[in-house]
Amino acid sequence: MCGRPSSSSNGVDDRDRGRRASHNPSSRSRRPSTAVVAIAIDARSDVKTSVMRASEEDIERLRAVIFTTDDDWALTRVDAMKAKEHAIEELGNAYASRDDARGFQTLFAELRPLLANAPKAKVAKIVRALLIDAMAKIKGHDALQVELCREHVEWARSEKRTFLRHRVELRLATLHLTMRDYPEALKVVGSLSREVKKLDDKLLLVDIHLLESRIHYALRNLPKSKASLTAARTNANAIYVPPSVQCQIDSQSGILHADEKDYKTAYSYFFEAFEQLNSLDDKPAAVTALKYMLMCKIMCGQAEDVAVLISSKGGLQHQGEALDAMKAVSEAYKARSLKGLQQILNAYSAHLGDDPIIAAHLGSLQDSLMEQNLKRIIEPFSRVEIAHVAALIELPLADVEMKLSQMILDRKFEGILDQGSGCLVVFDDPKAETMYKAAIDTVANMERVVGSLMSKSTKVM
Repeated sequence: MCGRPSSSSNGVDDRDRGRRASHNPSSRSRRPSTAVVAIAIDARSDVKTSVMRASEEDIERLRAVIFTTDDDWALTRVDAMKAKEHAIEELGNAYASRDDARGFQTLFAELRPLLANAPKAKVAKIVRALLIDAMAKIKGHDALQVELCREHVEWARSEKRTFLRHRVELRLATLHLTMRDYPEALKVVGSLSREVKKLDDKLLLVDIHLLESRIHYALRNLPKSKASLTAARTNANAIYVPPSVQCQIDSQSGILHADEKDYKTAYSYFFEAFEQLNSLDDKPAAVTALKYMLMCKIMCGQAEDVAVLISSKGGLQHQGEALDAMKAVSEAYKARSLKGLQQILNAYSAHLGDDPIIAAHLGSLQDSLMEQNLKRIIEPFSRVEIAHVAALIELPLADVEMKLSQMILDRKFEGILDQGSGCLVVFDDPKAETMYKAAIDTVANMERVVGSLMSKSTKVM
């Protein structure tokens, strides 16, 4: 029977040819030197540039791994790709450790030709590791990050890499929020939300709605902030949510409840976030959640619990200046010392004043303490000089005068400010006027009586 002979008829198949070729001395002529192999293995195992500031030698060694051609590798193609991918991530961490934003910009330009023919999943992983994770560690270069994000959005759109573009746009909106460019952040998030809803990517929708809630909260639009948080929770309930995202949901819930003065509920949300962040070993975020927990204890009048929380097992792991600042605030609150609170706010401005959430709530705490102290000082007087009140409370005269006028307008007490003599005149609390209420009640009773008589007369007639 005639036919084309099979490859097995001669006892040779493709795998046999491959094995024979591997033993052929001529096939090993293109192997690189031992140094290149050592670089590849080192990039896959021992390079740890994210722990400390990377040196120039580390960066050159990693670049040698990344930009070595495939023909120079003694490893298999798969191992070579893994080594390059690992070297790219470590090079990003190296630039982050040196705060070298321009290095990132150059690296992205050099990598683009290499990533053109790479699998989409690999490209997405590398871009997210560099642009979203590693470059986020660099502070003070937000404008450059915005520029790089926009470039990658256009590149992803031209390459039709939709899912990667969505993640980069989310990072772009986060940068606009950090830079307080709220209209542009809402614009990016709005268009992104409409696209992702069509794809029904619930995990990405959770991140989008969370970011949208933070933007609306920054704009003090609390109803829309709550609505966005509710949408994030709805999508999160339908899927498995990573613990890091669940921490963000709990933290945002605590922030909104604290803004409504519901500090007990806010404390429970911050506590849940703190426990998960501890398990994730995310120390900066855990310290922030612990600070919010201590703030809630102070604001709800339980300042004595602050020292207990700081000395607990979770608090001992995060000892530092941030917790010292909150402990000092609790001591000033327990002493009802307005001057001490102001000194603490000035001394720990990096930990208290730079955080907008803590600054807002401690500002209201300062106003409350000032009102309580002023009421206690002016209580025995019917007429007192404003300068004397300022001397007793140890605050500037202008601040005391402004606060007294605000308290009078808010009807916290009855009185006037005599600008001519520089005195505060305090009136006695007016007695409750009961005559008008009694007259209204009498008229209402008469109306019921007359109505009853009319109904009875109609029945008789």
